[in-house]
Amino acid sequence: MKLMLLGATAMACFTIALLLARSWTTTRDRFFLFFAAAFVVEGIDRVVLGLTQTSDQSPLIYLIRLFSFLLIVIAIIDKNRSMKGS
Repeated sequence: MKLMLLGATAMACFTIALLLARSWTTTRDRFFLFFAAAFVVEGIDRVVLGLTQTSDQSPLIYLIRLFSFLLIVIAIIDKNRSMKGS
């Protein structure tokens, strides 16, 4: 059951990343690109959890998630900086 949920979550993350990448191609707003990258990293995180015997509390998993959240923070900061300049 856990593997099925991890697979469904990974698929959802990759699907959202594709939708955000499509939005980036039409708007060329880097915000969408950063979020798409963050969702790809989250999808990879779920795949790693499903394929290995590591737990959710493994340092590797925390590092992958930290990188994903840093991408989101960078996207927000970048968007706010670009709005101030206009």
